[in-house]
Amino acid sequence: LPELADLCKAENLWFHVDGAFGALAAIAPNQKALVRGMERADSLAFDLHKWMYVPYEVGCALVRWPEQHRATFVSPADYLAHLTRGLPAGPIWFSEYGVQLSRGFRALKVWMSLKEHGVAKYGRLVDQNCEQAKYLEALVEKETELTLMAPVSLNIVCFRYAPRGLEDARADAANEEILYGLQESGTAVPSSTLLRGRFALRVCICNHRTRREDLDLLVREVMERGRAAAGVHAAGVSARAKP
Repeated sequence: LPELADLCKAENLWFHVDGAFGALAAIAPNQKALVRGMERADSLAFDLHKWMYVPYEVGCALVRWPEQHRATFVSPADYLAHLTRGLPAGPIWFSEYGVQLSRGFRALKVWMSLKEHGVAKYGRLVDQNCEQAKYLEALVEKETELTLMAPVSLNIVCFRYAPRGLEDARADAANEEILYGLQESGTAVPSSTLLRGRFALRVCICNHRTRREDLDLLVREVMERGRAAAGVHAAGVSARAKP
């Protein structure tokens, strides 16, 4: 991010950061260094229903330059004119800072949550989720039938069931069945992605109720369902050397 900020400044480019869930790493003592440079953004968007655990949906956009922000969305319609008194009076119309003229009070649940719990507690929970992701990473790397598909930097772990000798196409099909089984049984709700062209399970840990035993169960279920889907018996699985 610092390098991108430098480039945008040198080339007079708008520096936007799509923070999605990751922007909240800034409040976590052990993760905030990973998003260093985000504070230099011209605009920043992130979703508080993700890593702030509030009910869906509530997103936030912060813009450094308020006049440019307003100029992007303000409408010249006569029926939206500012007046000096009454309901249309006041210096700020929030409808001039986004595409919606009418909107729900989404900010209330965020404000109440912050007042009740405080920023520091949310930061500790973000750190906790990241520690759990590292724990899951270790579980995956310990099992010879599982393959970690990408480095773990925050709270996302991508892996797949891929014992030695199982060709890629069959492993893709097996992992798709694993995903369906986990979701349809109510055991866990990972999502999926493609990495290096291969189907992978994508576990994004962003729940304050997640515990290590949940991740232990997840790995056991993936192994059992993978063996069933691939037609592999535990005793006949070939071990793979870990890189």
